[in-house]
Amino acid sequence: MTAATGSAQPRAESSSATPRYEIRGASLADEEQLLALARHLNTVNLPDDRRSVHELLQHAEESFAGKGSPAKRRYVFLLWDLEQGRAIGSSSIIAQLGRRDAPYIYFDVLDEERYSRSLDKHFHHTVLRLGFSYKGPTELGGLVVLPELRRSPERLGRFVSYVRFAFIAGRREVFKDQLLAELLPPLEPDGTSHLWEALGRRFTGLSYAEADILSSRDKDFIRDLFPLNELHTSLFDDRARDVIGRVGEQTLGVERMLRAVGFRYARRVDPFDGGPHFVAATEEVTLIRDSRKVRLSGALESAPLVEQDEEEAEGRAVVLRYLPSAPFARSVQSAFRWADLEGGEGGGVWLPEAVCRHLELAPGAELLVTPLPQRKDAEA
Repeated sequence: MTAATGSAQPRAESSSATPRYEIRGASLADEEQLLALARHLNTVNLPDDRRSVHELLQHAEESFAGKGSPAKRRYVFLLWDLEQGRAIGSSSIIAQLGRRDAPYIYFDVLDEERYSRSLDKHFHHTVLRLGFSYKGPTELGGLVVLPELRRSPERLGRFVSYVRFAFIAGRREVFKDQLLAELLPPLEPDGTSHLWEALGRRFTGLSYAEADILSSRDKDFIRDLFPLNELHTSLFDDRARDVIGRVGEQTLGVERMLRAVGFRYARRVDPFDGGPHFVAATEEVTLIRDSRKVRLSGALESAPLVEQDEEEAEGRAVVLRYLPSAPFARSVQSAFRWADLEGGEGGGVWLPEAVCRHLELAPGAELLVTPLPQRKDAEA
């Protein structure tokens, strides 16, 4: 089934309604759905290429099942509109970006000042230096929501982005101590990257799209063909120079979300298109820090009254349930109340009865609950 491009608006969900939107771990059975979404992103993490999507889903299914080296695992999530029976968004986690067989490659963005006393002239230059890491961070990637749903009242972009932090919080031992998110820079409507045209194409003879797909399987050509010395961006034309480290309009909302939970620009960029790299210490990301692995106490409708007012006692959260087989994880956005209002590790949670039925939860079921930031925080 291909992704629809109509303009139908989703209905808002109430706390007592059966969830309309659900996130699940992706598997090989989802190939057509993910391929339809890939047409809206088409990057190295989610390429618009059937073979690549098939391999990605096979890798994801094995990763969710706990097969292979943890450093090589890759997880893909699909956001489903259950009323329409289609996938409307996706995101992914790469457990470790940068290994001996596939290094993490980037440009460090450096500042250089030059002064000539004889000419009395002073110049400020931006310099790119190619770098390699063989034990890199965990990468957050492949984020896409169908264009007509990006400003839905359910904040679906936030949901499919934040589910990754919930998953990391519950499987902390698999992931690295630093998280990385690479954002898309400004690109032309036809996908042209001005930095690639000024640099990458001249040293590889490949188009931007060809190099992007190739790099998902083999990065040796970058190390073999790219210049290893420092590059002064003053040698580039204005269009190429101006995109370095800039966030494209299509990902400004993602930048706001990342900054709101603790990410910062690392002064590193993608060597192909100059897209900025944002990083954060895993334990310092607010969503991971505030997540709790708890057990279901029961339906929220039967929860005991508390002295705190409703706003303090209840909120909304990403609720994630781990499963032993496909789809391996199911998640919804839901109202909630801690059973242990003192906080800390463990404890319990109350959820709406409709959510308990939807996720097939019995009292005592283990869950990962990630409270959502207040409305004032950034969204996609």
